[in-house]
Parts: sequence; structure tokens; C-alpha cells
Amino acid sequence: MSSLRQLVSQTAIYGLSSIVGRFLNYLLVPLYTYTFSAGEYGVVSEFYAYAGFFAVLLILGLETGYFRFRQKPEFSGDEVYRSALGFLLIANLAFVAAIWCWQQPLADWLQYPQHPEYLLWFGWILALDALSALPFARLRAENRAWRFAGIKMSEIFIAIALNLGFLLLWPKLQQLWPDNPVSVYYDSKLGVGYIFLANLIASVCKLALLLPQFRRVRFQLDPRVLAPMLRYSLPMVVIGFAGMINEMLDRAILKQLLPYDLATNLKMLGIYGACYKLSILMSLFVQAFRYAGEPFFFAYAGRADAKRAYALVMQYFVIAGVFIFLLVMLFIDLFKYFIGEEYRAGLAVVPILLMANLLLGIYVNLAVWYKLSDRTGLGAWVSLAGAGLTIVLNVLWIPHWGYLGSAWATLACYLFMVILSWLLGRLYYPVSYPVLKIIGYFGLGLALYFTNNYLLLTYSLNVWLCGSAGLIVYLLIAALVDVRPLLQRRRATS
Repeated sequence: MSSLRQLVSQTAIYGLSSIVGRFLNYLLVPLYTYTFSAGEYGVVSEFYAYAGFFAVLLILGLETGYFRFRQKPEFSGDEVYRSALGFLLIANLAFVAAIWCWQQPLADWLQYPQHPEYLLWFGWILALDALSALPFARLRAENRAWRFAGIKMSEIFIAIALNLGFLLLWPKLQQLWPDNPVSVYYDSKLGVGYIFLANLIASVCKLALLLPQFRRVRFQLDPRVLAPMLRYSLPMVVIGFAGMINEMLDRAILKQLLPYDLATNLKMLGIYGACYKLSILMSLFVQAFRYAGEPFFFAYAGRADAKRAYALVMQYFVIAGVFIFLLVMLFIDLFKYFIGEEYRAGLAVVPILLMANLLLGIYVNLAVWYKLSDRTGLGAWVSLAGAGLTIVLNVLWIPHWGYLGSAWATLACYLFMVILSWLLGRLYYPVSYPVLKIIGYFGLGLALYFTNNYLLLTYSLNVWLCGSAGLIVYLLIAALVDVRPLLQRRRATS
């Protein structure tokens, strides 16, 4: 139980950097959607979709490989870290060099011939973030959650400050004082490029704050360590890349599959990308859990009660996830103001995407079976099957249903992966997950959501009172069914 409490506390600390910190970053969405048109914001959505794919490729699965191999008695944690970091450095420098050489042809191919600098900036952002991944993994493995959170928060605050400076203060300064000393550096034609530039500078600052994790590290490429670690880690690239297909492909291909002209397609992409941000609370919750959960699952694996603990973690993860779904959807009339009025035409995708991201979190929990049984190759096939389904459904549904088809494809894919992963887990690493209870919480959440909508439409009740009542009902049921029995067992064993 103490280990579970540590998992909860560390999830909360990582949440400080991912949920709370990135929620502050999420507050930039109104700035973007009130400053730029939907077509301009579509450019941002597209580039960050591409970035998701390359982020997975450039880390090479070595983050998870580091967690696994530092636990092996035949290797020391330091030699695993040195070899992985050296390999990442070489791979990412080669990637930036390739972008440098072919930035204009790539910009022409992506239909942004006037802004090849976007690609070079993103190349550096991705390389710097990939190099930062392993020092962050080491902080997580050493349970230095507060330092991890501090650096992440610093990066976010720097990015926010730069965005406000580039998009608000500097243009205002140009209006009030056209001949100011820095006016020569301001280029209004750069537009959304200032968002990318702010991200790049923040990534540089983050790597600078991580320099103590590089100090006294002798870079090496030890084949004795690197060969088995790459055999374990590279299937994780397939898994991660397939995961990016499931998560990001819709925004990467909407521009190509929507049956309109380029300007309209970019506008629709911008609307979808902005509405996707309204599901960010669920995404950040899943991310924070992943940060804390991965080292916990590996460290707890040798315990006699490990499988019982994993089942309990899944149960309370679902309870928290359904609460987040209700929090957003019962108060969607508040959350919708985080995006400009032009973007609210796509609000119908929000409940679908929230449920899809909750299913992704369940899949993260279920993934323990292939990580602890060293069957990462089989786990890769699960992800590839989900990716294949995502591709097919997007190609079939986007031309007919637009971005709504993308949202349903995402939900269908994660549901398929959850079911397939659960079935395989029963064969290779069986855990007695409370399946009926999990389904019950999903049903309860959907019932409260639809009941809330019915009451609002039929009786014109107060939105805040009705939503608050729904949340209270959910919390009372969860407290009576699960929280109170857990507290009683804890008091009985203490």
C-alpha cells in the first residue's frame, strides 16, 4: 500500500509539470485562436502533428529501454545511461543535418515554400527534446520528481512568456513606438512562426537546465550494453510510432483527405485542432500517469502482490478518468470560451476525444503485460494493428464525415487496442482487472452526461447547478462503492 501511495504522490508531482504546467500552456490556446484565423492555426496543428511522429523516432525507444536495463544485474545504471545517451546524440545530430540540407525541398513538398525556416526550427526542437528525454528518464528512475517537475515547469513558463512577448507585446510595441531599437528584428509576415520560435528557445533553455545530468557523463557506445538494449527498445519505436498514428494521423492528413480547396481544408484542420485542445485535461492526466506509472510498474514487478496492485491502479485510474470526462462535458459551456468563436463549430468532437483518450490511458495500464514479459515485439504488433485500423477508418470516414470521422476513428482504434491488449495480457501476464466495475463506471459517466444534456434541453435548467449535481452524484457513488472500502481496508491493516 505504501508503494501505491508513492505512485499517487509521484503522479501528483509529475502532474504539477504536465497537468498544471501544461494547463498554463493550454491557456495559450485562446491567444492563438483569437489572434490567428482557423486557416493559420491549421498550420500549427499540422506541424505539431508531424512533430509527434518524429519525436517517437528520435528517442528510439531508449527511454523505456533505460528503465528496463538499469534493473538488470549484469549492467550498471551508469553504463546503460552513457551508451543510450551517446547513441541518441549521434542519431539526432544526423537528423538535424539532414533537415538543414533539404529544408527547401521539404518546405515545397509540404506546400509552405515561403517558410523553410519552420522545418529547420522544428528539426532543432525535436532533436533537443529527444536529447532531454533520457536525462528526464534518469530523474524519474531516481525518484527525483521535484527536479523533474521544476525543469518542466521552467520550460513551460519560458514558452508562455515568449509567446506573450512575440504575439502580444512586440506587435503592440511596434504600434506605439515604430522606431524602437528592436523594430528591425520584428517581421509581421512570420505569423505563426513566432509560436515555433518560442518553442525552440524554450527547448534550448530546458536542455541548459538539464546540464547537471550530462556532467561527469563519459559518452560511449558499448556494444555489450547497446546491442541488447536496442533489440529491446526498437520495437518500442514501432509501438510509439503506431501510437502516434492513432493520436496524430488525423491532424497530419486532414488537409489531404478533406474534399475542399486548400484554404478550406486548413480552416477545418484548425477548427479540429483547437477543439482537440478541449480534451487536453484527459491527455495530460494520462501523460502524468505514464510518467509515474512506468518506473512504478518495473520496480514493483518482483513483489508477490504486484498483479493485485496493477488491478487496483487500473480501477482508480478509470474512476479519475471518468471524473475528468464529466468535469469537461458537464461544464462545456465554460470550456468552449478557451477557443475563438470561429472554432466552436467543432465542439461535437470533444466528448468523443475525451473517451478516446481515457481508453488510451487504459491501454497504457494494460501495456504492463508485454513490458514485463519482455514481449515488446508482440506489443508492437498490437500497436500496428491499431495503427492500421486508424489509417483505414480515417481514409474511409474523413471524406464523408470530415473531422468528426477522425474523432470516431480515434475512439474505435483505442477501443480495439484495449480489447486486444487485454486478451493477450490474459495469456502472457494475467492480471485480474475488475472489468465489470470498469464498464460500470464508463456506463455511469455516459448516463450522467446524457441525462445532463436531456435535462438542460427539456427543462432549461441552470447549467452550473445541473453540472454540479451530476459531478456530486458521481463522486458519491465512487466514494461509497470504492473509496470507503479502500480506506476501511487500510485502517484494518494499519
